[in-house]
Amino acid sequence: MLAMFAAGAFGALLLQQNDRAANLWGNCLAIAGSGTGLIFSGAALLRGTIPVFVIDSSFPLLSLSLRFDQLSAFFMMIISLVALLCSVYALGSVRHYYGKYSIGVLGFFYNVFIVSMMLVVTAHNALFFLIVWEVMSLASYFLVIYERRETASIRAGSLYFIMMHAGTAFIIFAFLLMYRLTGSVEFEAIRGGIGAASPLMKNAIFISALIGFGVKAGIIPLHVWLPSAHPAAPSHISALMSGVMIKTGIYMMIRIYFDILSGAYLWWGLALLVIGAMSSLLGVLYALSEHDLKRLLAYHSIENIGIILLGLGSALVFSSFGLNTLAALGLAAALFHTMNHATFKALLFLGAGAVIAGTHTRNIEKYGGLIRLMPQTAFFFLVGSMAISALPPLNGFFSEWLTFQALFQGVLAFDVVTKIIFILSIGSLAFTGGLAAACFVKAFGITFLARPRSEQAAQASETAMLPRLAMAGLALLIVGLGVFSGMVLRTLATVAGSMANLQGAETADVAQFKSVSIQNGFAVTSMPAIFIGVIAAAVAVTVAVSLLTRKRKTATGPTWNCGSDLTPRMEITATGFSRSLITIARGVLRPSSETEIEYHDASSYFPRVGTVTTSLHDIYQTFIYKPLRDLTTIIAGQFTKVQSGNINAYILYIFLTLIGLLFFLDLQS
Repeated sequence: MLAMFAAGAFGALLLQQNDRAANLWGNCLAIAGSGTGLIFSGAALLRGTIPVFVIDSSFPLLSLSLRFDQLSAFFMMIISLVALLCSVYALGSVRHYYGKYSIGVLGFFYNVFIVSMMLVVTAHNALFFLIVWEVMSLASYFLVIYERRETASIRAGSLYFIMMHAGTAFIIFAFLLMYRLTGSVEFEAIRGGIGAASPLMKNAIFISALIGFGVKAGIIPLHVWLPSAHPAAPSHISALMSGVMIKTGIYMMIRIYFDILSGAYLWWGLALLVIGAMSSLLGVLYALSEHDLKRLLAYHSIENIGIILLGLGSALVFSSFGLNTLAALGLAAALFHTMNHATFKALLFLGAGAVIAGTHTRNIEKYGGLIRLMPQTAFFFLVGSMAISALPPLNGFFSEWLTFQALFQGVLAFDVVTKIIFILSIGSLAFTGGLAAACFVKAFGITFLARPRSEQAAQASETAMLPRLAMAGLALLIVGLGVFSGMVLRTLATVAGSMANLQGAETADVAQFKSVSIQNGFAVTSMPAIFIGVIAAAVAVTVAVSLLTRKRKTATGPTWNCGSDLTPRMEITATGFSRSLITIARGVLRPSSETEIEYHDASSYFPRVGTVTTSLHDIYQTFIYKPLRDLTTIIAGQFTKVQSGNINAYILYIFLTLIGLLFFLDLQS
């Protein structure tokens, strides 16, 4: 598999003078490598074996250790699956870059990006992990700035680069603490030697890992890079970044909190619940305010990361009380939503890419009527919209429903303070579900329904066959994961129970979802029954309507237009659709509007032109990152005084440094 990706990367570079050949070579090798990874990870999941590969290095503490346990195999399967379909999509979608940007460079970083994600979730040595983590960050950075002549892409890439390396600093600190406690950087040795660590050290590792991996996952308030970076990249890269790359942060949280660090503290889980509730609710609120289709989807990634953290937080709380079966339920819910989000978010980004390629704009206000011009893309986008809105019988419903079950168990099991946090988490998840449905009514309706609101939308056409084939594959996965969610859950319960801190969990209890009833305190359901019920209801309604209207004559005529021609100005806009909800949340979103009116010269009473500009204040930029940037600028300005340009001053600095080091060594001896 590694050889396939290496051949795809370097072969695409060698063929960069021929865009078509570089596209075929790079993406076909990516398809082959992803297919191999999918087969291998699927076999590891089904067989339950744990292959281990170790290649010793001449560098101290560094060994190329790869370990495919149940958790690694699960995440590698998700990466392989989404990467395979994104590669199929790219074969037909990157042609508009021919002659503009190097397809060979795109193919090189694309293959490196995929294989680095696979190595991240299988690395079993901290130093090796940091190397492949950095490779993943750099490869994705170059993909974000691929359209290098666009200023927005360069700015998004710069912000992404800074945030990723700030997060990496916290990750390194966490690994250094582990090394100090155990004297090893092998995850297996760390797991065995960290149990006797003091509460202070464990808390420091927890906080450092939360910040470091939370930056990659995009949790609020560490999310500022995500809404800019994901839209800037090509659409199939956006699908990979949003669908699977941010999940590498979730993977390492699970690895550290449930497999390496033993003896979870109650406040760890409560902190994750609070952060998850904030990320899910605020993520969807910011998505509602967006009119850039890809930025809207990027904010929904923050929302869904928050939902995953709700499952992880509940699992940590249960684990701190020794309730390992309930902890396995919460972790299984988080894993299931991780998989589901990868599928429907990838589908939505690929659908958005097809729309943008057809209309040459990301502004939802410029769309309209695309369902007649791009019917298949509209259908696939509708499937993704229904799934992310958690409508049964699609996969998003079941994982959110399972998260509700884990949270309700927390309400039943704990004292008042913990119970209140669980209740607030349930409320945030419920609000998030309703707002997500409203947001995608806007996204789908304004994009595909009514009439075209611009010349670009009126001239759009359906995307090529291969992109539609990739979207069809993801749509089938969404339906299959929903209908057969009970079977999927049994596998995920096994993965959750394989974590070192959840040994002894009765995962069979977690996996018993066979009928709509209450069993052992759990509400359980059968997705095949719901699917059959939905199909039966649709057939019954269709037959009833046909029988009742078979003798009725239908006349088709023009819509009443109030005596004037129908124009796009009469349609509801994305701004108008979401404005009332934004106003309700004005305390957080802080919306503002600016009105400009131009009057006729002869009269100041009758306006000739009027425009209203609406915007939101980013409270995180205003109150966190801007002050931090200003402080950094001031400190850096003070340090520039040291750089005087005088060689004598530099010699003095060296001399003082040597004296200081000698003094320090004397104290140590």
